[in-house]
Amino acid sequence: MPDSTGALPGANAAALPVKIDTTKPHAARMYDYYLGGKDHYAADRETAEATMKSWPTVRVAVQANRAFLGRTVRYLTAEAGIRQFLDIGTGLPSGNNVHEVAQSVAPESRIVYVDNDPVVLAHARALLKGGSEGRTAYIEADLREPGRILADPETRRTLDFSEPVALMLVAILHFIVNADEPAAILRALLGALAPGSYLVASHVTSEHDPVGIREVERIYRQAGVQAQDRTVSEFTELAFAGLRLLHPGVVLVSDWRPDGMSPRPPAAAVNWYGGVAVKP
Repeated sequence: MPDSTGALPGANAAALPVKIDTTKPHAARMYDYYLGGKDHYAADRETAEATMKSWPTVRVAVQANRAFLGRTVRYLTAEAGIRQFLDIGTGLPSGNNVHEVAQSVAPESRIVYVDNDPVVLAHARALLKGGSEGRTAYIEADLREPGRILADPETRRTLDFSEPVALMLVAILHFIVNADEPAAILRALLGALAPGSYLVASHVTSEHDPVGIREVERIYRQAGVQAQDRTVSEFTELAFAGLRLLHPGVVLVSDWRPDGMSPRPPAAAVNWYGGVAVKP
């Protein structure tokens, strides 16, 4: 957990100069709290605890979403032959990091992580410990600036955009409100990708618990964190228009090609949709 100065244990302040506002919650740090991580501040915990009162199963949901991330990356590397990943909204290191899953299947895989939280930047060295055969890079940027992400020298050094890339937008689109023109952001990112590229995306919905999830949206906004609830049809149109969805389509993240036959949580516990699609 960061100390009162904002420094992280093991971080070299000279090598990683970051400015962390500990008074305002951040979505990545709250997500870390839900997952049982240790890299969060009082403001993050306060907002997360308020969220958990309205959405008591949020920890079940984020775990299901994290497992969805791991399964999709494993599919893309093992079955679709993808060797390049652009993961925007990376979050803090946890289980099933994209480079760990991808490089365990295909050591030559290359990954660019993108996030706008300085705490994630402070953890960049941990994220960058990929396999020696592949390459893993990190850039600090915001999804609302797709041109900056695509043009960043580190992105260009790591990824070959003439070959297919998997664009990972997992648990981030619900933080892009309609005023930010998310459809234009998607067009810019997908337009830069070669045919045969993939999009993996997931999004919270209030369809199964409208009172609880809309209250969560209000709590986030009141805390200064943008949030935008969308129905499954709105999410599908936003993320996957013009792409070919893979089976089973846009479903609860816990229902996307689950491992084994163990019982899965009910829809009202998950409240999170996800899907994988390929660019023709």
